[in-house]
Amino acid sequence: MGQTEVVTAQDVYFSYQEEEGQQVEVLKGVDLRISKGAFVSILGHNGSGKSTLAKLLNALLLPEGGKIWVSGMDTRDQEMLWEIRRHVGMVFQNPDNQIVGATVEDDVAFGLENMGVEPAEMRTRIDDVLAAVGMEEYLLAQPHRLSGGQKQRVAIAGIMAMRPSVIILDEATAMLDPQGRQEVMQLAHRLNREEGITIINITHFPEEAIDSDRVIVMDGGNVLMDGTPSEVFNQVERLQRVGLDVPFVVRVRHALAANGYDLPFYLHQEELVEHLCRLLSTR
Repeated sequence: MGQTEVVTAQDVYFSYQEEEGQQVEVLKGVDLRISKGAFVSILGHNGSGKSTLAKLLNALLLPEGGKIWVSGMDTRDQEMLWEIRRHVGMVFQNPDNQIVGATVEDDVAFGLENMGVEPAEMRTRIDDVLAAVGMEEYLLAQPHRLSGGQKQRVAIAGIMAMRPSVIILDEATAMLDPQGRQEVMQLAHRLNREEGITIINITHFPEEAIDSDRVIVMDGGNVLMDGTPSEVFNQVERLQRVGLDVPFVVRVRHALAANGYDLPFYLHQEELVEHLCRLLSTR
């Protein structure tokens, strides 16, 4: 494993057993390397293997074939299990499933108590992470009274308090409204940019991948595409053939190009609107 790689998956296989006893192969020899400090989005339709891969990276599941290393630790090494999970924090789809405390403070403290963190250090960490996610004023609030986006921010604070090097968002915005999704993604990018935390965002919203360093597309248990957002989303037909959409602005640009408009490739709506306004003003 290279010095700058925080996650390495080598020829990874994994199967689930259905109720009838039949084995269903979900991952089929996946190879993957993720560098420290990267922001990576993994896209794929249901059944593509993306969420299974997320659980393997956190050692919630173990590979049937191949190996996964996290910060140099083999996920199959049972003695390293808690250390691996300290390095890789998971934020799941439903924030209600992750919230265990009667107050926001209790919830963030839960993981630290399990780690045996001293009370004075715990106090500092709780205050720091709640400030980082913009939830310090909700310290004594009851989590079930918060909005979906606020709950996810509390869940992320609980992960942050344990000082992970990687945070995996496993469809973490799927149950949120557009404002909640935006809040969580802005926070994820800020943690990546300011704290140097590696972010792996498992999602089916293509817009969430626009500002990633790298986009990985999974299909049928394999990595189908791997590149920058521009490289991946420029292949509109290929993505659509495997049941995936592209960001709205890419769809618009693609439709205009198909009708004879010579347009540069854009990922952000503002850039496309500005270009179209310039075109119209010259006519």
